[in-house]
Amino acid sequence: MLIIFDSNIKVIMIKKLLLTLSLITVTIIFAQKNNDQQSVAEASEKLRLAMISGDKAILESLILPELTYGHSGGHIDDAKEFVEKLVSKKSNFLSIENTNQSIQIVDKTAIVRNHLYAKTHDLGKEQGEVSLDILYVWQKTKSGWKLLARQAVKVEKKK
Repeated sequence: MLIIFDSNIKVIMIKKLLLTLSLITVTIIFAQKNNDQQSVAEASEKLRLAMISGDKAILESLILPELTYGHSGGHIDDAKEFVEKLVSKKSNFLSIENTNQSIQIVDKTAIVRNHLYAKTHDLGKEQGEVSLDILYVWQKTKSGWKLLARQAVKVEKKK
């Protein structure tokens, strides 16, 4: 009977060990996802500020060379055109407010949606305002989260 008792203790100990390891794994995964969401939010804020300042180095550090940047009017910029327009003030944001932001992490991809309200003064144009819903696609790289795609749409008017 002593042998059976020892065997039962070993089984119970193994079950407790497996349960503990499972809990630790779940905790690590949850913490990593929260950390990724925070990192994406920080990258999004850096992008917002860089779009206002037109800082070429910061803009380039936040995007992938494969960037596709869709405007609400239908024009699509590549990475080079996106940066050039902001640096030259051809596309000039005086202010940008992002609200109602949501971040969803799927493996090494982040889907960010928000509402953008901005005051603009594009080169050669009058000052204006835009109110858009935006979809951003960020990709996790060795050097952090980088913008891969962005699409703006005009806000639907409520009836």
